[in-house]
Amino acid sequence: MGEQMRKEESLKVKSAFVKNFQSGYPLISEDSIIKMPVGIEEGTIINLFDEKNRYLATGYYGKQNKGRGWILTRNQQELINQDFFEKRLKKALDNRKAFFDDQETTAFRVFNGEGDGIGGLTIDYFAGYYLATWYSEGIYQFKNDILQALFQVADVKGVYEKKRFDLKGTYIEDDDFVAGERAVFPLIVKENGINFAIYLNDGAMVGVFLDQRNVRKAIREKYAKGKNVLNTFSYTGAFSVAAALGGALKTTSVDLANRSKGKTIEQFSVNEIKYEAHDIIVEDVFHYFKYAVRKQLKFEMVILDPPSFARSKKHIFSAGKDYPALLEQAIQITENNGMIVASTNCSTFDMKKFKGFIEKAFKQTESKYTILEEFSLPEDFKTLKEFKEGNYLKVAIIKKLT
Repeated sequence: MGEQMRKEESLKVKSAFVKNFQSGYPLISEDSIIKMPVGIEEGTIINLFDEKNRYLATGYYGKQNKGRGWILTRNQQELINQDFFEKRLKKALDNRKAFFDDQETTAFRVFNGEGDGIGGLTIDYFAGYYLATWYSEGIYQFKNDILQALFQVADVKGVYEKKRFDLKGTYIEDDDFVAGERAVFPLIVKENGINFAIYLNDGAMVGVFLDQRNVRKAIREKYAKGKNVLNTFSYTGAFSVAAALGGALKTTSVDLANRSKGKTIEQFSVNEIKYEAHDIIVEDVFHYFKYAVRKQLKFEMVILDPPSFARSKKHIFSAGKDYPALLEQAIQITENNGMIVASTNCSTFDMKKFKGFIEKAFKQTESKYTILEEFSLPEDFKTLKEFKEGNYLKVAIIKKLT
């Protein structure tokens, strides 16, 4: 396949943003550019210059949330081609050598967007299979070069993909198999020795959120033993499985999605845990909390990992606004000396603000607490210190004292 000629544009950066780009900030926003050309196409290569025509960086145009593209290189001579992607991918894979060598973990992130030098693209590894997720139509224009590069630098059984961008307002559900050989699903992967059943061909979600690996490990190794555990917004029950394997007396998993029940039973089963000994409840978490408070149910561990935004028939939940109120309800059903695992993947606030939420909720309920441990993204989810928003995960393991 010959080099395809890509469209290129030279754009001027407003003086207020020049230092940002020079210091390594990777996201190109609409308001950083003096005049964004009308009708600029997704995937266009953009060369950024300051107002005195000095070269700053080269990136690509791709609409993603508030962004309009990502910087790829600060070397004017570097071409954005298959060779470029090979270098970036090889470096990322080398970075994860310890994960590839670990027999107990066969699922992890191998390429984390801007943290590995290409914003808008993530690649996850599942026991020999690679899952590419495209976050803009812009990065998707480079698909052929990126996949050919991946086959050059990695030992690939097969590749699947997810398109997480809006094509004319419809989310594409046929995201699926791309190249190599097809996997047989469920694909059983390991994470620190825990088995997870994965489906790479079944909509946006694959069965486990890899960014919580260290939190699951802590729950299993340090905190779950002998406890009665409530796992809310439980999805496929991964936290419940970790708790059960860590010696929890019982887990209760609550999630609104109908399919969460079968998926949770499957995750218990692939770890040879008798799921009948655990409660798996399909219900709106907000209703369940009200019920638990009314019935004065108490748990020794409550896991709280809501989506940043959730809508059910009666509730709209937005983490930035509603997290403290949700936490208050969790506190009311946590035993004294019990624990709350409070987690959020909302990128609009930082750990400091999250701790403020925790403080506020405990004040409201007139309870005392201490934070035992904090987590952000694990090592395979590489982030840039110049781009704080990229490190979105915040988890606090809290002990409720009184």
